[in-house]
Amino acid sequence: MSRTKPPRSAERRPTCVSRRRAPRRWRDQRGSTSVEMVIVLPALFVVMFLGVQAALYYHARSVVIAAATQGATAAAVEQGTLADGLATAGGFIADAGGDDVVTGVNVGGDRSATTATVWVEGHALSVLPGWAPTVRQSASIPVERITAP
Repeated sequence: MSRTKPPRSAERRPTCVSRRRAPRRWRDQRGSTSVEMVIVLPALFVVMFLGVQAALYYHARSVVIAAATQGATAAAVEQGTLADGLATAGGFIADAGGDDVVTGVNVGGDRSATTATVWVEGHALSVLPGWAPTVRQSASIPVERITAP
């Protein structure tokens, strides 16, 4: 049995990779970058503004809890009064930045024979117009008293 060679057209011809060219489709993709940016940039801005808003809220919350703690400490000293605690908390807010950190601040509290409590409430700054998240924190500290041994 003799083998015959297949016709030349049926042979696999080696092809050079460098000679092959991918079809050019640049004309079909004109403007695709602009469309992608129109979709991606608003999402990027939303994420960025949410991060800034979270930072503003966290800072306002930290200032308010520190003011409440300072006020409760001032009201809890042996000769302290609730008015001293409220004044200390309001002064702390003013020293920490006032309306540049927390707006519409309300300070209140209670002082009994055993516990001094001060609460501070206000609105954190907002990057979104018409929305101001409320921040409310309180602190309670035992009142100092002299006891006989």
